[in-house]
Amino acid sequence: MAPVFYALLRIMAGLAFAQHGAQKLFGLLGAGQAVPLLTQRGLAGIIEFLGGLMMALGLFTGPVAFIASGEMAWAFFQSHFPRGFWPIQNGGELAVLYCFIFLYISAVGSGRLSIDSIRK
Repeated sequence: MAPVFYALLRIMAGLAFAQHGAQKLFGLLGAGQAVPLLTQRGLAGIIEFLGGLMMALGLFTGPVAFIASGEMAWAFFQSHFPRGFWPIQNGGELAVLYCFIFLYISAVGSGRLSIDSIRK
């Protein structure tokens, strides 16, 4: 069942990540207003929304997950780390978790139930 569970992890992590992007890009899901696209938060929204959907679909999963992992590392060190070392204290546990899940996904690739597996 490991390949199926991995596919579920990839799909659900991608969909959850896309919701963060939808908040930033479209002001949906209780985030208030959309941010301008040509800003750091706008770029983050694009990576999160499109990258999350691409990971969920299993399309170019390795490179997309690697970029998303880097974005989450950047978010942690820019926004959370200045407030303290430990993620549980500085509010960065979600950024750290996404960072390492996406790093793992970038190493494993698309797996089953993905567009990439159909294309091969």
